[in-house]
Amino acid sequence: MNKYIKAIAFIAILGFTSCTDDFLTNYPTDSQEAGGPATEGAILSNLGSCYQVLLFDSYANQNYNSIVLMSDLRSDDIFKGGGDAGDQGQLYRLSQLDATPDELPEGLWIIYYNALARCNNAISACENAVDVDETRLAQYKAEAHFLRAYYMHWLWKFWGNIPYFEEDLEEPYFARQYSADEIYAEIIEDVNFALEGDKLPMSVSGADQGRATKAAAMLLKARVVMYQNDESRYAEVLADMNEIYESGAYSLVDFASIWTREGEFGAESILETNHLPGEYGGKTWGDGWTGFGTNLPAFISPNGLSGADELSGLSVYKGGWGFGPVRPEIVDIYEDGDKRLSASINHFADGTYTPRFQNTGYFMAKYAAREGYNEPPGDVDLNYENNLRIFRYAEVLLNAAELIVVHGVAPVGQLTAEVAITEIRERAGLATAAPTTELIKLERRREFLGEGMRFWDLVRWGEANTLTENLPEYSSNRTWAPTKKYLPIPQSEIDKTEGEFKLVQNDGY
Repeated sequence: MNKYIKAIAFIAILGFTSCTDDFLTNYPTDSQEAGGPATEGAILSNLGSCYQVLLFDSYANQNYNSIVLMSDLRSDDIFKGGGDAGDQGQLYRLSQLDATPDELPEGLWIIYYNALARCNNAISACENAVDVDETRLAQYKAEAHFLRAYYMHWLWKFWGNIPYFEEDLEEPYFARQYSADEIYAEIIEDVNFALEGDKLPMSVSGADQGRATKAAAMLLKARVVMYQNDESRYAEVLADMNEIYESGAYSLVDFASIWTREGEFGAESILETNHLPGEYGGKTWGDGWTGFGTNLPAFISPNGLSGADELSGLSVYKGGWGFGPVRPEIVDIYEDGDKRLSASINHFADGTYTPRFQNTGYFMAKYAAREGYNEPPGDVDLNYENNLRIFRYAEVLLNAAELIVVHGVAPVGQLTAEVAITEIRERAGLATAAPTTELIKLERRREFLGEGMRFWDLVRWGEANTLTENLPEYSSNRTWAPTKKYLPIPQSEIDKTEGEFKLVQNDGY
């Protein structure tokens, strides 16, 4: 049964103001004037509005914005797919490393700046709390800082040099543009605030499932530190991974079970969204800012599907729009007997679906559309209940192995590279193997296929030049350059700014 942050989310849903496309506008809730005294109910309402942004991972502001898909399209794991090159043309340009200031997935910019404003409201409410238990208040503050760091880390990864603000902005709602390194420092400050003093529990259960935890904050810190290649903090991150490991709060589970309804909030889940079925309120094409469902399953599933998946033998899958086909050579990165293959990739026989642009016959399986997972009200293709797994325990193990072997950090505690790789491979049904640099990187690719990790890994490893390719049979011709690390800042946002706050376009655009 789906659970959510019941103490927070449903209070918040009633109090949201509507959203616009002014990305720096601050939106106080009706229950608290910005900067005024805040009851616990007002704090929860603000905090709930922060969590709600997690539900915009696929469609909001009338844009397709799946964060995992937007990340993977620039990788060497999938193609764009869909009807043709012009079907969601901004996504094709993204996949070709050829985004422009006028043609790019700018919905992410709008959504995550809205999230920043919401998190600032929640933090302000906490600072103006009235008659709130100090322990609970400390947790609320930590959650808000964690969420702000989480949302900002996506803006930082995609755009690098971006505006940032922590207080209400006065009209015309402009803020100073920070450098990527300055944004990194702000993210680290928020994450460390969330981690200091054990304000967050290591894990949660019951009605609290879906709320931020200490383990989630530790994994977010690991992602940003390792992406920044900040060697000065590698030892801290490895110590965090060992603390999660030694806590015993999480464990690996059967890989295929993770992605089903029954596998939601399982023993391996450190943080995940909660996409509820349509009976709780569905998204519609005209209003992507409400509802609890996700469009990702429809987006990535084959068009006109009528047959079973040949790799798993399952016939539980539904048809969709045919975006994100898996590149055919990816099947070969898995060893014989690797249980992750059939749980990560679907293969459908010719004649059981309608081939579309860049068709390979292979599709992403983890978030594939399944029978019975989307219900009205709302538009059914927008309202699948497949939860997005944001942080999994497997990442703890593979982070530790990489830090020790690839980056030479001295092991601490019980979590060694050998322990980490053995657990990962045994769960996959494979024999143990020495944790070499090559194997650790390969295991990350195998483990996280379709979860939005591969492109960022290649960039931080300095291996993104492998993305250069000319594949006429798949209409993919792209060239990597260091300036492609960041997308161009949307021209529409540059045009809104002026004077000392005029946004400066990223290099190379």
